[in-house]
This record gives sequence, C-alpha cells and structure tokens, in this order.
Amino acid sequence: MKRKNKKFQKKSSNSLNKLSLFQKSNNKFSRICPLSVKKAPVVDYKNISLLKKYLSDNGKIISSKITSVSSGKQKKLTKEIKKAKILGLL
Repeated sequence: MKRKNKKFQKKSSNSLNKLSLFQKSNNKFSRICPLSVKKAPVVDYKNISLLKKYLSDNGKIISSKITSVSSGKQKKLTKEIKKAKILGLL
C-alpha cells in the first residue's frame, strides 16, 4: 500500500483567496471628481467642514483612489489641509 504524500497534494481552490483582493477587476467604470463638477465647493483652508471629509480619524489625508478626486484637485486639497493644520484649524 502506498501512502499519499500530503506535501504534494493540491489544495482545494477557493474563489476568495488572498490574491483576489489585490488583483484588478474586469469591471471598468468612470469616476467623476466631486470637486470638479458644477457648483462644487471651493477648496480653501477656511472651509473646515470640507477638509474634514478628506481626513481619516487619525488625521491622515485619504488617498485619491478612495475619494475619487482628480490629481490636480488632490494636490490642492493636500496643500490646503496642511495650511489648516499649521494654523491650528484642524
């Protein structure tokens, strides 16, 4: 009687393995920047309610991939958040 070698047995494939979380999905959709649309709020260091939306609980700036802000507006947003932090508004 031969033993089955456990080292070389193929594991059952799970549809939700660890790599599937980090791989790009096939779904393509466009995101619209919330700061570039008509009647968008002005990005300014005095507009604290807007700036708080783009900060985490720890006070870190949330990335544009999560918030879907365009790269130009993200740079302006970071400058204004840093200004507000220096002045003590945030």
